[in-house]
Amino acid sequence: MSTDIRDIPEAHVDRALDLAYLAFHEKTGDATRKRHREALLRCERVGAYDDGEIVGFAAAHRLGLSVPGGELPVAELDFVSVAPTHRRRGVLTGMMAGMWRRCAADGRPLACLWASEDAIYGRFGFAPATEAYSVEIDTTRPLGLRITPDRRPLRLLAPADAVGVLAPLYEAGRARRGGRLSRDEAWWRRALLSGDEDGDDGKDGPSRIVVLGDKGAPAAGYVVYRVGEKGVVTVGEMEAPDAPAAAALWSYLAAIDLTRKVRAWAVAPDDPLLHFAADRDQVRVTGRLPALWLRLVDVARALTARSWAVPADLVLEVRDAALPANAGRFRLTADPSGATYEPSGDPADLALDVRELAACYLGGVPLRRLVRAGLAEERTPGAARSLDAALETEYLPFAGDDF
Repeated sequence: MSTDIRDIPEAHVDRALDLAYLAFHEKTGDATRKRHREALLRCERVGAYDDGEIVGFAAAHRLGLSVPGGELPVAELDFVSVAPTHRRRGVLTGMMAGMWRRCAADGRPLACLWASEDAIYGRFGFAPATEAYSVEIDTTRPLGLRITPDRRPLRLLAPADAVGVLAPLYEAGRARRGGRLSRDEAWWRRALLSGDEDGDDGKDGPSRIVVLGDKGAPAAGYVVYRVGEKGVVTVGEMEAPDAPAAAALWSYLAAIDLTRKVRAWAVAPDDPLLHFAADRDQVRVTGRLPALWLRLVDVARALTARSWAVPADLVLEVRDAALPANAGRFRLTADPSGATYEPSGDPADLALDVRELAACYLGGVPLRRLVRAGLAEERTPGAARSLDAALETEYLPFAGDDF
């Protein structure tokens, strides 16, 4: 391959965007392009050049990812694209290798992305570590509930006033669940609270923000949504720390006048709505999708930085074709006070690829399922169940950012 992998300077950002739009068959207007350009100026940008032309492009946002017990730096990959003329020539492999070098230099033990094509990213060590459900509520009749909603008042909030109210609730949610990305004020205004842009289909109204709780008091929950011309309420994001707060917000959405349906494209699999709804014919799960794909770039740091539910003492034999430093046999000794992960010459209790370790890292995918699927090998009976118990979390990991 004659391509040269190097950083993309600011002067080439528009050329990189042109390649991304070509690869994803996208047509965007000026406002969307401006938003993308501003985001890329704050990112790391890796490009593949062939005779001076950009034929591959990948960006990485520098963010934090909530993991059980804390947060770790993560490279959030975006705009990953290869020119159709240069597919299957090692361009993406070269760019990924460049990203791993940057992660090592900057001390980022994790990388993540939303996969446009699932078949691509497994070979680079990524695995879906969170799952999301799509939910639809028939609101032609009142939403039946088995619990009493939170009785505090609901109020509409102007986007200009929203960040200071919503951000603390979001951060509290990140502390409860793994898989959630850090946000700054620019993210809130650009991605969640923005109004209509060119490129929209013109059928949805502007974002609306409703907060649960008295004015002047800490908010007890929020929802961001839009209403389409066909009477469909589309939920962008909801944050509710408990079931009564969630019930109040879902009830509000279901009771909006001149609407007939509520759709949420991504809710956590353990969302309480799926249990406190009185009629599951009225509240239906319409889809399941692998959401955030995770890559353990530095396995040792990732494992020793997260919390552990119960003690475990296991030898793991890890395969990692792309990052040999992760490969080998290691003893994981963990308990609620912390963990160590050291090279070991002892026989392995479990053998698995780094992508299977990434799948179960946040506590959302039990390793024993991967053993039953033939994707990991249990060499000591009970070892997979022991690791699952140690990885378990109170709340399932969840990612609702389609960045």
